[in-house]
Parts: sequence; C-alpha cells; structure tokens
Amino acid sequence: MCRCSLVLLSVDHEVPFSSFFIGWRTEGRAWRAGRPDMADGSSWQPPRPCEAYRAEWKLCRSARHFLHHYYVHGERPACEQWQRDLASCRDWEERRSAEAQQSLCESERARVRAARKHILVWAPRQSPPPDWHLPLTQEKDE
Repeated sequence: MCRCSLVLLSVDHEVPFSSFFIGWRTEGRAWRAGRPDMADGSSWQPPRPCEAYRAEWKLCRSARHFLHHYYVHGERPACEQWQRDLASCRDWEERRSAEAQQSLCESERARVRAARKHILVWAPRQSPPPDWHLPLTQEKDE
C-alpha cells in the first residue's frame, strides 16, 4: 500500500487556493469535518482534495497560464497530468480503487522530484568574506 507522508508538493505562484499544497495521511480520525474514516480501517487520503486537482487543471487550461508558460518555456503547457489526477481522485472517492491510489501517489512523487531537481544558484554563506570591511575597488580608485 502506498503511503504519502507530509511533503511540500507545489510552490507555484499561480495556484488559486494557496502557495503550498501539503500531502498528508490521517491517523484514525476524520480528514475533514463531516467526512468519516474508511470502513476497512485504512486511513489513506489523496494528497490533495479533488477540488485542488480541478482548480489546477482549470488554471492550466486558462489563456493567462498558456501565455505565461509559452513565454517562459517556449512550449504549450501539458495539462493532461492534472486531468488524469482529477480522474484518479474522483475514482478514489467513488470506488476506493487501488489503481487510482497508486496513480495519485506516483504523480505526487514525480512532482516532488521535479521540484527538488532545481538547485540553488548561489550557495548560502556560512560567514562573511574576510575583507568585507575594506573599501570597494571603485572607492580605492577615487
């Protein structure tokens, strides 16, 4: 059985609900108010609510996102994965399908891997340079 733990999934500035989506797994209590746990004792929940997948798919298909993505990346945005995730999420909510659960977990893991592959441009300093207090070269010339 796939288990999705607490992880940062998206930090896209165009996400309509929030800047951060977090995947989680409940431990024997309701996921949302009024939503009971599953009868078989398993407490796995989709990493995001189905409404979030729908909002991401709708945003991906918008003209504003298309123009921004095409300007930045030089290609059309691929929205099919959001549509597949939405279908899997709805399938999970209706039938508790193991294939839908596996599909959602793999998709979210791929998103996390893609977000982590970008390294920092500059390495953070541990201490200031040894000559930080000296005048700059332009000031020395004047």
